Amino acid sequence: MAVTLINPSGLPEIDVYRQVSIATGSKLVFIAGQVAWDADGVTVGAGDLTAQVEQCYLNIATALAEVGGSFDDVAKLTAYVVDWTPDKMPLLLEGIARAAAKQGNTPVPPATLLGVAALDVPDHLVEIEATAVID
Repeated sequence: MAVTLINPSGLPEIDVYRQVSIATGSKLVFIAGQVAWDADGVTVGAGDLTAQVEQCYLNIATALAEVGGSFDDVAKLTAYVVDWTPDKMPLLLEGIARAAAKQGNTPVPPATLLGVAALDVPDHLVEIEATAVID
């Protein structure tokens, strides 16, 4: 595994991600922002943030598998959520948990969440991009 995730002393310990990732691998992988499209480009979970987050994570996992990686190799995630408010956090976390259960892992790399006005397609509620490091 080329990525080690830590919570340094002096920073708050967050349940859903680690504050720092240390990458030692040799191949950087940048995954474009993934939206809730299935393999045919059809939006999954219209109007359902939880379902869309789950699909985004599954799409990232598919991209990682194609290059010989997994969520264990992710160094950083960035999520863009339409009309973000803190009361949406349980929906976001449930989507992550559902994807993690399907993949058999718990993705906790450092993450940034940004509220945005809109995405490329009106039905898309979330877009998530990833950076990974693979040995």
